[in-house]
Amino acid sequence: MSDTLGTRLAKVLPKSTTFHVHHLSTPPTKCEPLCSPPPNERPDRTYCEKHFLCVSIDRPVGTGEVKNKQVLILGVEVFIFTTARATTIFVSKADSTGYLHILNLPKGTPSPIREVCATFVNFLVDTRRRKDVQLVISLFARAQDQYLFPGSVKNKGKHVLDDRGLVKWWCRVLDPILGHRIGGYLVVPGHDAHETKAFLPKGSTRWTTDHPLEKISHYTKEFDWVPPRCLIPKYPDDPKSRFRDELDDEATRTKSFRLTGNWKSVKTLDTFWEMMAFRQECSSGRLTGFVWIVFDDEAQDDTKKNSVLPTPNVSSTEQPQAPETPKKSRTLSNVAVNTTPRKLFTSKTMAGAVPASATKKTSKKQKKKKKKLTGIVIARAPRIKTAAKNYEPKAPSHTAHYAWNEEGRGERIVREADYKRMVELLLHLDFSTLDKAAASTSRWTGEVGMGASFGYGVVGTREIPTGTNDANPSDPSTNDLNGLVKRKRAESGAGSEVNTLGAGVIRKKPKPEETAAPAVNTLSAGLVRKKPKKD
Repeated sequence: MSDTLGTRLAKVLPKSTTFHVHHLSTPPTKCEPLCSPPPNERPDRTYCEKHFLCVSIDRPVGTGEVKNKQVLILGVEVFIFTTARATTIFVSKADSTGYLHILNLPKGTPSPIREVCATFVNFLVDTRRRKDVQLVISLFARAQDQYLFPGSVKNKGKHVLDDRGLVKWWCRVLDPILGHRIGGYLVVPGHDAHETKAFLPKGSTRWTTDHPLEKISHYTKEFDWVPPRCLIPKYPDDPKSRFRDELDDEATRTKSFRLTGNWKSVKTLDTFWEMMAFRQECSSGRLTGFVWIVFDDEAQDDTKKNSVLPTPNVSSTEQPQAPETPKKSRTLSNVAVNTTPRKLFTSKTMAGAVPASATKKTSKKQKKKKKKLTGIVIARAPRIKTAAKNYEPKAPSHTAHYAWNEEGRGERIVREADYKRMVELLLHLDFSTLDKAAASTSRWTGEVGMGASFGYGVVGTREIPTGTNDANPSDPSTNDLNGLVKRKRAESGAGSEVNTLGAGVIRKKPKPEETAAPAVNTLSAGLVRKKPKKD
């Protein structure tokens, strides 16, 4: 965890190749909870921390002077949702411009795009992991021509993966994270378990073709039965979140929805995933994959406990305790859906809350009469709002709901409103050509840096094994003609020789005596034409 993001990226990037890293983040701010609480229950207090990582490279220097030297090649957006019980790292968007080919990396070089994405996610895991607090990585893979860089689809060097290729790509990116107590889950709506296994990396045994929504929810540990809508998290721009909102609108007017929180048409999670296969995002020839990586911290060994962040301290003298989960009285499978709501969710009066009649009396006593304002109205002096270039957040680094370490923050920390403005600016630029992409890169880094330099250079240190043919093609000692030599069919007649040619590479020089006495060509009768006589 002592390694910075720059040192980690240097270990996986090609040797002697310079990349520029631009890391933007926000402090944890309070947001809406990911999952809806059951009836008569308070929602989880949730905080969201946003990260935006961009990587750029230098343009090749030609004969003329290049005005804009850097060009963006990759952008990744990650949201970190934290509560007192769990930490969720949600990969929102990832896109490339297709201009990585201008580096002319040797053949066999591992993809820097994949290495940067895997290293960045791993970096956030190590800097946000808390002791005895569950951590989950979540994303959905849906292929599009362009996500973050407008016009980049017009670049012929951009390789756009299809739906199947993108799901496989993300599984390969996250596969190295899996360990002994870490499991991966993949759900592809419309595909059974056998078909889903085709998307997983070959030889990997830590993947499951199912969802972990019941496992990662703390409501299933507190109650005998939980409505499906309370187990489905609501991420931004997520297909299953939009489907959940439609089901909520459909069941809002029903009485059972207000009492039990259950939908009208979808009663179980299995039905929810079956109907997801008929959604527009997952049908009509399209394919969407939902991926989870679940870290199990409940039974970890001593070696892994040392690498996990300690329990956060609000102050130096007091250490808050995480809320305890009540024990279950029955298993989830033994409880029917139509159980009495009182047995499912305890009311506030049963939990020792103040009765409603008492609250009404106290509220009447606390109300005071409003005083009438009299006198001369004095206008307040206008305040001039100035934006500080170096924003210093006042949020504490450790609370009971999140851990915001200094080593895990971005190079530039901005407010929530400024973050949205900077991302929106990127979505209005043009990356269709190399010159336009370089100009857009210069404008975006200048706006985010507010006149100062934004980004730092990283020189790769990873050795790239190259073959003999890729090392120096012009060196004749590296040419191997084995397997290219073909035997020419022998000609009929005495004195004919057999020439061995290397697929048109080697040609035999004719002998002088052969050129001195050429053979007589015999033409067939059909090829001889008689010249007409002139009168």
